[in-house]
Amino acid sequence: MQKFLATWLLTAVALIITAWLVPGITLTGFGAALLTAIILGFVNAVIRPLLILLTLPISILTLGLFLLVVNAVTFKLVSLLSIGFSVNGLFAAIVGPIVLSTVTWLIYHLLGIEKTGN
Repeated sequence: MQKFLATWLLTAVALIITAWLVPGITLTGFGAALLTAIILGFVNAVIRPLLILLTLPISILTLGLFLLVVNAVTFKLVSLLSIGFSVNGLFAAIVGPIVLSTVTWLIYHLLGIEKTGN
């Protein structure tokens, strides 16, 4: 439970930093970041794998570049499901997940936390 709460909090912080860095991504506050982190976790755990499976032939043909589109679609979906978080424009939808994963990795690296799949 403690690991879940830490991951949730760090993801919310990473979302705030991402919204600050990427034009077109807005976040109204820390509460919205916490809600968005939960929705993001759900979408990444349930919907994103289904989209990857359905678009596997296209991803193979494009040598994996279509996964950028899948990430953009899931990021935009999170903004539609979340209150206080919005993604405006194609640039923000494509660059946002890249920046978010980089910021998340950097936070974990700086804090010395090993992120595992468990």
